[in-house]
Amino acid sequence: MTISPYTKDDFLKGTKPFEDVYAHKADPFVHDRALEQMTIWAKSVGVNGFKKLYKAYIDSLRIKNKEIMVPNVTQFDGQEMELDSGRWVADEFGIRTDGPYGSDIEACNHPIMPVLRLVNIDTGAEKLQIAYRKGKQWRKVIAEKGVLASANKILELANVGVAVTSESAKHLVQYFYDLESLNYERIPEKNSVSRLGWIEDEGFSPYVEELVFDGDANFRTFFESVKKRGSMEKWLGMARGIRQKRVFARVILASAFASVLVKPLGGLPFFVHLWGGTESGKTVGLMLAASVWANPEIGRFIHTFNSTAVGREKSAAFVNSLPLILDELQIVKDKREFDKDIYMLSEGAGRTRGTKSGGVDKTPTWANCILTSGEMPITGAGSGGGAVNRIIEIECREKLFEDPRGVADTVRKNYGFAGRAFVEHLQQDGAMERAADLFKRYSVQLSEGDTTEKQAMAAALVLTADNLATEWIFKDGRALTAGEISEFLRTKASVSAHERGYQYLCETISQNANKFLGGDAPVSDVWGRLEDDDTAIVIRKVFDSICADGGYNAQALLSWLAQNNYLQTSKPHLTKTVRINNIPTRCVVLRLPQLENDDFEPLDYIPD
Repeated sequence: MTISPYTKDDFLKGTKPFEDVYAHKADPFVHDRALEQMTIWAKSVGVNGFKKLYKAYIDSLRIKNKEIMVPNVTQFDGQEMELDSGRWVADEFGIRTDGPYGSDIEACNHPIMPVLRLVNIDTGAEKLQIAYRKGKQWRKVIAEKGVLASANKILELANVGVAVTSESAKHLVQYFYDLESLNYERIPEKNSVSRLGWIEDEGFSPYVEELVFDGDANFRTFFESVKKRGSMEKWLGMARGIRQKRVFARVILASAFASVLVKPLGGLPFFVHLWGGTESGKTVGLMLAASVWANPEIGRFIHTFNSTAVGREKSAAFVNSLPLILDELQIVKDKREFDKDIYMLSEGAGRTRGTKSGGVDKTPTWANCILTSGEMPITGAGSGGGAVNRIIEIECREKLFEDPRGVADTVRKNYGFAGRAFVEHLQQDGAMERAADLFKRYSVQLSEGDTTEKQAMAAALVLTADNLATEWIFKDGRALTAGEISEFLRTKASVSAHERGYQYLCETISQNANKFLGGDAPVSDVWGRLEDDDTAIVIRKVFDSICADGGYNAQALLSWLAQNNYLQTSKPHLTKTVRINNIPTRCVVLRLPQLENDDFEPLDYIPD
């Protein structure tokens, strides 16, 4: 390009130098060379910043052109709605707009547009549902606003097939921002939810009309499993037949209904655990419970213990008011560590976790019943009282069902009716007040027996649910009674970890009597001394070791023993100094239990 001898006034008062450069816009290489040459010449005549002036010239041409053009709108085949696209051309060839110096900027090479704005009921957070098409079929994805507003995060859409790169990301971000801003009233808005269960002032998810799921994609299958399929009459006929036979099956079925009463009645989450040998029908029992609400197939609504503690926490928060159903306890490797899970799940709140920005995430919460099964009890001798207190354990000594295969086949084809009907009845005027009255009455009745308040509360929830379900759904007059469920409740003594710790100590001492001085046999590994008055003197170090092996806190157990007069002490200490092998040794002086009746006859048979 030959530069004409333009003067300073030509640059500042006219447009000829700018027109000369713009004339080469069709050839980017020639255009850029002309721009550089004109910039050098402008500087030589005292005009700095020619490129900035040239960009302003281009922008003015674009504005003039737009004044005579029809505004852009989305023009995609099969689009749900027509949106104002502003400066963006949005058609079958993709999304593009004018760039600097007459070039084109491409945000995406295929149709894509926002079609729905979602506002989460729990958090108030907004998300956008994005529709896009590559080929013939339109697909949809829900994305957080934070993802769509960040050039780095929007690259996540590539995982679902959106054509976005690190180069086009910032343009796609601007495109979504422009379309939402220009069409805020035109894009429909709906409430959304990321979990199941009771929603304040709204109802019960997923039964609220026009409610959209916007949660983690991994939970979508979980959410979509809560639906109706098959025949209510077939399911009801099968369930009524079961309720006439086994009380175990009636309890597990009632517990599925009881889950949705935990929150409105102010109860605490609790476990109902089925355990016993194989072929007893435990898994089918869980399938029956799940069929009250959802698809009972394993992996749909029912899951196994083959998961992490965090996974179980997130699942509990997701089902929220519906029962969390977990099969195959024996998969859990560390049973002692699982006690912590029991505490966490039955407290109804997960861990508080920090965020990268320095704050904390919202703590996940839930209020429901956790239904589990396995070949062994869910608690052991060393389980804390708090863990034992939150569990109703049912040992399946006989088959739960006469025809387990028939039950499984029926619930696979017919499910989801009873739960929805139960919730609809609860939402009617006066129903929840009646449930609260029943719950209070059953709680008082059960608390009068030898069980703890928390066990009585869990059992009262089950009885309340079964009473209401019998009246509203089954209509067979076979509601559970307090007497029937009491056989599965723990006594106060069996719940107490300290009581069990004392029994564990006595059994360990009895088992290792040959390690105590005072007997006939010589002692090599000395644990202490046995006295004739049913007193065991245990070296403090040995006492601590026994407690640790059994999973008990030595100091807490020692304090409880002293409070219940099981110790001889030297105040203010809980131990005494005793000579063992003529050496002063700090020991625990433990009173051993006495037989209530010494005139007993030895057994001449082996009990079952």
